[in-house]
Amino acid sequence: MCRHIAYVGPEIPFADVVLSPPDGLYRQSWAPRRQVHGTVNADGFGVGWYASGDPVPARYRRAGPIWADELLPDLGRVIRTGALLAAVRDATESGADAEAAAAPFAAGRYLFSHNGAVTGWPGSMADLAAELPPEELLRLQARCDAAFLWALVRHRLAQGDDPGEALAATVTAVAGAAPGSRLNLLLTDGLSIAATTWGDTLFHHSVPGGGTVVASEPYDRSPHWTEVPEGTLLRATGTDVHLSPLKEPEA
Repeated sequence: MCRHIAYVGPEIPFADVVLSPPDGLYRQSWAPRRQVHGTVNADGFGVGWYASGDPVPARYRRAGPIWADELLPDLGRVIRTGALLAAVRDATESGADAEAAAAPFAAGRYLFSHNGAVTGWPGSMADLAAELPPEELLRLQARCDAAFLWALVRHRLAQGDDPGEALAATVTAVAGAAPGSRLNLLLTDGLSIAATTWGDTLFHHSVPGGGTVVASEPYDRSPHWTEVPEGTLLRATGTDVHLSPLKEPEA
């Protein structure tokens, strides 16, 4: 389900990461090489990026397939950024939320994406939903599992967790409530990237000339991509990548 990618580093046109690579997110929308669950990611897409000196990201999201959007190539060519998060979507189930269900989700300085599916959605999340303040549920941007996961992460960030802690705690809680869920989460604040592997693939790559890319799958055939082990929390800046094991949920 879905493919996503994040970048932090020197300013570049966002097309260099999202559209131009031979096996990039654009091509992954119809021909992913590493995707096990689903084959076509045509249920929406989004790109979020940060302008120099502005900590709050901009977003461009649409409900249709990325290859059908005539504006995106021009935007990707002229918009330069030092950080971005982009995704193409294969919906867990059809719904009426259109582009509201397309990642990246956003709040404040953060951009978020989910690659996977919550087992037993939505009933399996009833207990976790009861732990959220009512206003968090009312702020849900769409009626899908990804939007609910973002509410859980956002709540932990508001309580003071750093990005890695917020993702790790969310994965442990959701995996405990809904065993078998696939919970590859991706989060950036424009300066760093946090991500999890839980049921799907993830890779990281140091870009020649500076910068770090974290992605569901490599966007080219370079041998310098590193696969992230299953059950891992990744934290990255433009120069460093740190991996640590995720806590297993209690039986």
